[in-house]
Amino acid sequence: MVHVQHLITRWNSQSLATQFLLIGGAVAACAMVLVGAFVSNRIEDAVTRNSAATTALYVDSVIAPLLPDMQTNEVLDETVARALDETLGQGALGERLLSFRLWRADGTLLYSSDQAGVGTKVEPSEELQTAFSGKMVARFDQAGDGTTDETAAVPALAIYNPVLQPWSGQVVAVSEFHEVANDFEQSLNQARAHTWLAVAAFTLAFFVVLSAIVLRGSKTIESQRHALAQRVDELSASLAQNETLRGRLQRASQRATALNESYLRRIGADLHDGPAQLVAYASLRLGSETLKRDATPAATRAREIGAIKASLDEAMQEIRTICGGLVLPQIETAGLAEILQRCVKAHQQRTGSAVELILADPPDRLSQAAKICIYRFVQETLNNGYRHAGGVRQQVSQRTVGDRVTIEVADGGPGFDPDKVPPTSLGLAGLRERIESLGGTFELIVEPTGTTVRMTTSVKEI
Repeated sequence: MVHVQHLITRWNSQSLATQFLLIGGAVAACAMVLVGAFVSNRIEDAVTRNSAATTALYVDSVIAPLLPDMQTNEVLDETVARALDETLGQGALGERLLSFRLWRADGTLLYSSDQAGVGTKVEPSEELQTAFSGKMVARFDQAGDGTTDETAAVPALAIYNPVLQPWSGQVVAVSEFHEVANDFEQSLNQARAHTWLAVAAFTLAFFVVLSAIVLRGSKTIESQRHALAQRVDELSASLAQNETLRGRLQRASQRATALNESYLRRIGADLHDGPAQLVAYASLRLGSETLKRDATPAATRAREIGAIKASLDEAMQEIRTICGGLVLPQIETAGLAEILQRCVKAHQQRTGSAVELILADPPDRLSQAAKICIYRFVQETLNNGYRHAGGVRQQVSQRTVGDRVTIEVADGGPGFDPDKVPPTSLGLAGLRERIESLGGTFELIVEPTGTTVRMTTSVKEI
């Protein structure tokens, strides 16, 4: 059972053209054998009958005048037998005939060229019965296949020809004679060979033409099957990619919600720990006893008011700093080079640190989403580098390869362990989600000599 299943599997794995060549070739060969055998047998029968009819007509024309009334004579007299012996034993007829017998309808042998069994009565054979019904019978016996001793050594044509009564047309006897058939055998073999060659040539031509049509159709089917399989693979890959993107989009949406809440908490914490504390301090100083007492010296009162003003100014400066980090500059019409220059300049003014900017063939066109993403990426990574690495050897570099633009922000700090960054950390997680939502890539490279953060995104519109 396993072997049969293996054969079926191997057969199904073959192309349609191969299957047709195997099955069609076998069917064509069988058809050729059957048609060749049928046509050859029909030609052999026709040639044998025609040749026998010619010989029978010739023999009958020679011996008919010598025969008496076959209905009354049981045995031919010596005069007729001697005439037959002389006629059949000499000339062209003697060279062609191997044997000659004359039969009466009741199975009596009236004459035999070898004188054996004359006058005896036997059960008529099938050939004799057919001949007595008025039909000539011819049978070709190849050399060594003869049914009698006379025809056993050479190819012979056995002919059973009815002898008709002249005035009534009734069959009164049957002449059985065996003719030497060397020439006949040669002609028959040639006819057979020509028949088989014609059938083989026709079958081969038909099979070749049909195979060409099938091969062409199979080639078209295989091409379409290959294209369909390729299309299915492409659709499967697109489906898998869409499924991956859908998962990433869901995670990004969930992460965005958490990040928004975390940003709000951080803004609240920054306002609470910075400006709110300074404003509260100023409010407490305003309600102090020093300002309430009228006896407070003017110099002391002035110092107190100056301290309150300084606290309020510091609170206002921190509020402006927080707002400056939240509000984007006007970057709608700016190119990538200008965006990077603005971001670096704002960081330098805010922190007082130095940042090296390297530009290499910045693209002329960039989507609005990519501009915002790049600005926030550089802003956040510079802030992280300043906060955690002290702003040592900070550098921003840009390069473009094809339709992909890469931005790198590096510093010369001591680095950190990425595995120890808590999941609630907003900076790196927010950047990764923002970049991947645009179809870009985010990389973090941490070494003892510094940290490099890299983003790559497409120049084209999404």
